Amino acid sequence: MFKDLFHKKKYATIPSGQPRTKPDIPEGLMSKCPKCGNIQFSKEIEKNLKVCPACGHHFRLSAWERIAMTLDEGRLTEFDAELESVDPLGFPGYANKLEAQKKSSGLKDAVVTGEGTIGGLPVVAAFMTFDFFAGSMGSVVGEKITRAIEQAHAKKLPLIIFSTSSGARMQESILSLMQMAKTSAALAKFQGDGGLYISVMTDPTTGGVSASFAMLGDYNLAEPGALIGFAGRIVIEQTIRQKLPDNFQTAEFNLQHGQLDKVVHRKELKATLAKLLDMHSDKGGIINGG
Repeated sequence: MFKDLFHKKKYATIPSGQPRTKPDIPEGLMSKCPKCGNIQFSKEIEKNLKVCPACGHHFRLSAWERIAMTLDEGRLTEFDAELESVDPLGFPGYANKLEAQKKSSGLKDAVVTGEGTIGGLPVVAAFMTFDFFAGSMGSVVGEKITRAIEQAHAKKLPLIIFSTSSGARMQESILSLMQMAKTSAALAKFQGDGGLYISVMTDPTTGGVSASFAMLGDYNLAEPGALIGFAGRIVIEQTIRQKLPDNFQTAEFNLQHGQLDKVVHRKELKATLAKLLDMHSDKGGIINGG
């Protein structure tokens, strides 16, 4: 009896020196939502316009993804595709970083501009992307956006700018900061002559971009949950010596405090833009904000 009680059981062992095999999961097959942590098939998220089915978090889009979702048939007649950033101030390491950004993003800078249609109505549009230097605004970004504004002015077409940016590009110093004045001046002239400008802010829209053209729309729209502001939370809290609300600088917070006209879900954004364009169109096809 006692012999059976203390009898050692036999267990299967894994031979030493043989590595355990891992499941062969293709890279990019699954995506984790940064907000709720839910893991979904990447293709399912893409079918849902890159919005998390579980919590509604809006993933960031590249410029060409945004173009495909917004313009009719995803068609854009691109402006100034040849413009690309250089290293005007000889900032250490900047030239190499530019080349790396061009290769990783497939773009020449942080914005794509051009002409297309939304709901059959012609429009000039600029699409910023966080994929290139965190959407920072350097000389080329400012120049391309200014030229897009001037094209809209000359053709008497409405203008839509999709913003996402970390602010001015520090490697271009004062040349970057000058783009704030240049774009704002071009917009003032365009809007002064009755041009319609719709600004769409996506996550994140901060710094010099939010302080200049992003906040100057006849309509200021934003995607849900987008971070919108100028200085960062820590800088503001240290300056005013007060704790800020948890939802500070979100699109919803800005809407509540009168900085936005509407927060629009990505699935409704194209229809909303088409409706606004139709409201301002006349029988001749010219669209204006007057």
